[in-house]
Amino acid sequence: MTQKITGRQFDQERALYGLRDAQVTDCVFAGPADGESALKEVRRVELRDCAFSLRYPLWHAQNFTAVGCTLDEATRAPIWYARHGVLEDCSIQSVKALRECEDIALRRCRVASPEFGWRCRGLEIRDGEMESEYFLFESRDADIRGLRMRGKYSFQYTENLHIRDADLDTKDAFWHSRNVTVEDSVIRGEYLGWFAQGLTLIRCRIIGTQPLCYCQDLRLIDCTMEGADLAFEYSHVQAEIRGHVDSVKNPASGTIVADSVGEVIMEDAVIPCQGRVILRGSEAR
Repeated sequence: MTQKITGRQFDQERALYGLRDAQVTDCVFAGPADGESALKEVRRVELRDCAFSLRYPLWHAQNFTAVGCTLDEATRAPIWYARHGVLEDCSIQSVKALRECEDIALRRCRVASPEFGWRCRGLEIRDGEMESEYFLFESRDADIRGLRMRGKYSFQYTENLHIRDADLDTKDAFWHSRNVTVEDSVIRGEYLGWFAQGLTLIRCRIIGTQPLCYCQDLRLIDCTMEGADLAFEYSHVQAEIRGHVDSVKNPASGTIVADSVGEVIMEDAVIPCQGRVILRGSEAR
């Protein structure tokens, strides 16, 4: 039997600790007692239209849903070590909002959270807006579509990500990432993808200085590049670029095909550099 809790306020320590098989609706987690861990260790709990303003509410939660909930700045580190959860149409303003979780889905959520999503596995993100620094640090096996993201140092040390139809405005994205594919997306920011392994960009619009250096097994398929100077330094790359590239510097190996390149710089290399630049309809440079 499902327990129903409606229209109540909770502020004590571990207010609903270990709750099982329950619906919690229109409740407020705030108050003078300032208690932590309100819903720690819950199982099969549905939260709907609840407001959170206390620390650590959903640690170790399993098989939970949260719909239309708000987690404000006082709700620090709200969801850690959780498994099999869904958040829909939620507003999350909490620092370190998701960490070391597994199989969590976010749908149409609005997030402003420094250090969001660290060391998670199996994240699914659909639509929504994210503002974060170090977004998804060391996370793996994520599937992302329709995300609008703002921040810096995003996707560092991530592994096995698939991103589609996204708008990413983020400096230093994808550093040291492994096996990441980005399709039909806009990526803005300086120093994109340095030290990445197995990064594949398909039909992407790439904007910013000094992108894609020190990469292994880098592929660009039908991409465009804007403001991209000193690109591909010391990278092992196969690239098909539509339009112009400002400059290419010392690619380690592979072939870069573009309609035009402002400058090809092959000098002062500290490793052997044998990459080729080919302008469509002309000889290799």
